[in-house]
This record gives sequence, structure tokens and C-alpha cells, in this order.
Amino acid sequence: MLEEEDLAFVKRFILVSGSLKELADAYGVSYPTLRLRLDRLIEKIKILEDERVQDRYERFLRAQFAAGKFDTGTLKQLLKAYQTERKATE
Repeated sequence: MLEEEDLAFVKRFILVSGSLKELADAYGVSYPTLRLRLDRLIEKIKILEDERVQDRYERFLRAQFAAGKFDTGTLKQLLKAYQTERKATE
């Protein structure tokens, strides 16, 4: 599920007819900054829609990574710890 902030971004993007330049101006950021945010949102949506990832928590972690919330090393550590804990409780 997308966060409220992501939904607001998508709404503004639609309201400016997909113009990244106008949206960058509206947010008061540079075009590259806005492009990075959009690219991260696209990756987050891809992960959330990926049916190969069945586990909800793993999907959440991967979506947070795609959104830039933490780096690759942190993602790997969290996934490893989660998978270890999951196996221990099975």
C-alpha cells in the first residue's frame, strides 16, 4: 500500500498533466531531485505489485528500500534477520 505522501505526489503529478518541470516548480525542487523521487516511487510500486514476493513484511522492506529509506546493506541485514527469525519459528 502506498503511503499518503506517495498518493499526494501522484495526485499532484496527474494535476500537472505529468509535467515534471511544473511539478518540480510546485515542490520547489530541481528537476533531477523530482526525477529521483518519481523513479523511487515507480520502483516502490513495482515491488508492491510483484507477485513473486509473497511475504508482506519482505515486500514492505523492499518497498522501503526502493523509496530510499535505507541502503542495500541495511536491506540485506534486515532480510537476513527476518528470514532467520522466520525459520526459527517454523
